[in-house]
Amino acid sequence: MSKTFFAGQLDTAATWWRIHRRDGVTLGFATHDRDLWFDGVMHRAAPGMLPSAIRRTSGFDDDPSDVAGALSHDAIRADDLVRGRYDAALIESGVVDWQTSESVLLYRGSLGAVSREAGSFRAELVSDKARLARDRIPLTGPSCRAQFCGPGCDLNPQFHQRRALVIEIDPAAHSLKLDLTDAVPYRFGRLRWIDGPLTGIAHSIVDAQENMVTLADPLLPEVQPGRRVLLREGCDRTLATCADRFGNALNFRGEPFLPGNDMMARYPVPR
Repeated sequence: MSKTFFAGQLDTAATWWRIHRRDGVTLGFATHDRDLWFDGVMHRAAPGMLPSAIRRTSGFDDDPSDVAGALSHDAIRADDLVRGRYDAALIESGVVDWQTSESVLLYRGSLGAVSREAGSFRAELVSDKARLARDRIPLTGPSCRAQFCGPGCDLNPQFHQRRALVIEIDPAAHSLKLDLTDAVPYRFGRLRWIDGPLTGIAHSIVDAQENMVTLADPLLPEVQPGRRVLLREGCDRTLATCADRFGNALNFRGEPFLPGNDMMARYPVPR
C-alpha cells in the first residue's frame, strides 16, 4: 500500500463498504458521485451512506461502529431487512482513492441489530474482535452441542435433505403442505426457499406431521403455492435419536449419563 490518505488539504478519497450476505450476494457501496470498480466488486455510488467514525484499539474489547443512511438504493430494500436477508451479514469498510482505485481495509465485522426510522436505517456493526469474548469451553449437558450435519456431527447433509413443492399455505398456522408422503423426519429441521421472492431465506421447522410442516416464523403475504423449497432433516439432539436413527452415536457431543446438580445436592438420610 503506497497511498497515504488525507495527507494534504485536498484528497481523492471516498469511503467504501461491502455487505456479504449469507445467501451469497455481495453488495458494494462508495460515498462518491459515480460507481467505482475495485477489488473485483462494483461499488455503487451512494452519497447518502454515512459510515460513522471507525475506532481501532489494541485491546480485546469490541470496536463498535454503526452505519446510517437512506433506503434510496434499489439494492437495499426495507422488505429485505424485514425478511432477514441482512441478518449476521459480513461487513467490510475502508477508504479508496477514486482516481487510482488504491484502497485500504479499515474495518471487518458483521451486522448486529438493524433498526428503521422513517424511511432510513441504522445498523450496528460488531467487529471480528467480538469473537474473542466468546467462551470456547463447551458446557456439559445431556443434549448434543453439535449442529446437525455440521462440525462435530460430521454427517453428510446431501443424504439428509431433499427438495419439495409447496401445495398449500396456511398463513395463520405458519404451516405449509408439501408434495411429500411423510414430513415427520424434518421436524426440528430447516426449510429454505429455492425460488420465488424469498429465495435464500431459511426457516426453522418446529413441527411436522404427514405432509405438513409448521415454521417458527410467520409467512409473508407474497408466499404462494407452487414454490420449491429445500428441506433438511432435523434432530432432537438426544443420544437415542443419534444412535438409532442416524447411527452416529460415536460423534454424539453431549453427556447424557453425567450426574446433574440434583445428584450433587443429595445427602444421606437416616432410616
